[in-house]
Amino acid sequence: MECTVSWTGASGTRSGMGFIAETGSGHVLAMDGAPDAAKPENGGQNLAPRPMETVLAGAGGCTAYDVVLILKRGRHDVRGCSVKLTSQRAETDPKVFTKIHMHFVVTGREVPAAAVERAVAMSHEKYCSATIMLGKTAEITTSFEVLPA
Repeated sequence: MECTVSWTGASGTRSGMGFIAETGSGHVLAMDGAPDAAKPENGGQNLAPRPMETVLAGAGGCTAYDVVLILKRGRHDVRGCSVKLTSQRAETDPKVFTKIHMHFVVTGREVPAAAVERAVAMSHEKYCSATIMLGKTAEITTSFEVLPA
């Protein structure tokens, strides 16, 4: 797997903190820093997600992918899956994630809560590289609900 991240600058002035990531699979992802009123040249323009937000989103995508796949392999009639991630970061550099909570909402027809609980656990214990990696610095907790489709 590979990715190239390039600084975009701001409007050709080469200031600002915008970046474009070009992934090995041929996709592009924009990232930007938060505006900095005290030192505008050090801040972004709020045009895209922050880099750490993309890390959090990647972990959510990784685990949601696992949960859906595990439920489908179990022949459950899953119709939707979303996961809301909330996090806390260290106050000093490096500002790693220290706590992450993931709340899953699975919709489907007669999907047993036990199957969702098992899928979430399997993702976090065995399959999701992103959450397993983030679990080295962060306490990761989960919850879920199952809604009828």
